[in-house]
Amino acid sequence: MNDNIKSRIQQIMGRYPRKESALLPALMLVQKENGNNLTKELVAEVADVIGVSLSRAFGVATYYSMFNVSRPVGKYHLQVDTNIPATIMGAVEIFNYLSDKLGIKHGETTPDGLFTLSKVECLASCGTCPVIQVNERYYELMTKEKVDMLIDSLRKGIMPDLPVEYNWGTLCNVLLKNRGVENAKSIAVYKQLGGYKTLTKALKMSPEEIIQAVKDSQLRGRGGAGFPTGIKWGFVPKNTGKPVYLICNADEGEPGTFKDRQILAYDPHLLLEGMIISAHALGCKQAFIYIRGEFGWIAEILEKAIDEAKQDGQLNDLSIVVHRGAGSYVCGEETALIESLEGKRGLPRMKPPFPAIEGLYGCPTIVNNVETLASIPYIVEHGADAFKQWGSKAGYGFKLFGVSGAVNKPGAYECPMGISFDELIEMAGGYKGKIKGVIIGGLSVPIVTPEELKKGPGLKLDYESPAEYGTSLGSGGVMVIGEEFTMPEIAARTIQFYHHESCGQCTPCRLGSTMMTQLLEKIADGNGQEGDIERVLWLCNNIRGNTLCPTGEAYAHPVITMVTKFRDEFEAMIPKKA
Repeated sequence: MNDNIKSRIQQIMGRYPRKESALLPALMLVQKENGNNLTKELVAEVADVIGVSLSRAFGVATYYSMFNVSRPVGKYHLQVDTNIPATIMGAVEIFNYLSDKLGIKHGETTPDGLFTLSKVECLASCGTCPVIQVNERYYELMTKEKVDMLIDSLRKGIMPDLPVEYNWGTLCNVLLKNRGVENAKSIAVYKQLGGYKTLTKALKMSPEEIIQAVKDSQLRGRGGAGFPTGIKWGFVPKNTGKPVYLICNADEGEPGTFKDRQILAYDPHLLLEGMIISAHALGCKQAFIYIRGEFGWIAEILEKAIDEAKQDGQLNDLSIVVHRGAGSYVCGEETALIESLEGKRGLPRMKPPFPAIEGLYGCPTIVNNVETLASIPYIVEHGADAFKQWGSKAGYGFKLFGVSGAVNKPGAYECPMGISFDELIEMAGGYKGKIKGVIIGGLSVPIVTPEELKKGPGLKLDYESPAEYGTSLGSGGVMVIGEEFTMPEIAARTIQFYHHESCGQCTPCRLGSTMMTQLLEKIADGNGQEGDIERVLWLCNNIRGNTLCPTGEAYAHPVITMVTKFRDEFEAMIPKKA
């Protein structure tokens, strides 16, 4: 490691209250400078520069999926998202085409060292699948023809531009109001559109007034849990003598979810304005945006926006640091996120204490989702009653939904809370072909059958109506599964994801996901045995409620509903005894 790299690591260390937090970005920097590879020797050098133990640094480097330790990759690492949304939109066919074209399989590198091919988990590009991530760059809506263009260009040493058209729409004109405006991510255009005027108003308000406005709005967290935001803010203790930290959760790792990136990439100052107002309300001087590591180009957009806001005098005495994760679904859980931000493996903590009392560095910490924080300016500017013009007590305000799978216009749509599922599908161009089932809130919520959708008054997308259909709103990641897929293969791919992403800290999740993966793969391949279905259900029922964090529940409940609602398909895959 040369002196320039060491100097850059020291600069990274200076951004954080504690130097250990620089471990992930430092490892990422060194890996990038070493041709996308990270050796044990380089890990040791990073540990020495930061001043942490080798065991800690190596433990971190081997925990996160984006670090290539002891598994060299080629000049171009082609990573194909094959999660459920990608699979139902043709990703497996694209992967197989790439495999045949390059003559390599998953995890292999071409003899010339130019290409490494990998299957990876969700890249938050669900509405624009199939997607291939080449090093840090996304290539979306890929076809065989576009794959040919990509490979031919890379062989010439050129990362090509293959632009795509995204589907999106808004019925509320709040979170996506600037989505189609040219260069809206710049502060000049954002201010021309009225940006940062609400911040001026907010700074004249007392923190208590802002918190009360958020409470009155009944805004609930948009990350999936749906906890009331104002109440969460009210948990922060007063006069502890400790700093208060605000963390924006931009990890967006739930399969089927690609809403937050619409704000991050196209309207970053909306998020920043919401964070600055929130920090003022919380008495916070240091904030972080924890963004998933795969969003490298979006991290650069955010950093530029922060620089613009600082130069324009908008940040006042608030410091905002963009902190990239390195590939871990579990880091979407707030305590695992905090552990990761502290420069550790992203392992969920026992609760209580809750982060609002004892979070980052043992200090009061509020963790809110991107969409939640981006909603704050509207509430402060227009008031709680204006926010509540949309929706009902079952959920107020506006909401971003990502729609992927068997629809004619997969994309991101901003709708009033409580919009009917049928209306949302109409916005997405209607169904494409015959439907087997739908998942409305990301992969961790139970599936709903077409027959169930026809019952009662109709499914509404709020926090109460989905419960009547045996599911939940979750993150608002809607996946529509066509009839050409069997439920055993969908269930097997589901548990493969959660098995891969389990942090391994608690036994029910670690071993349970392992055994469930083995059983469901056997069934999907037609090699199941009598009793395997009951074994899957037994495992699910013994995992639910017995894991340290929600991950166990995130796969146990959906798998139960897949098996019980489509049991005939699972039984058909088990050979009958002669």
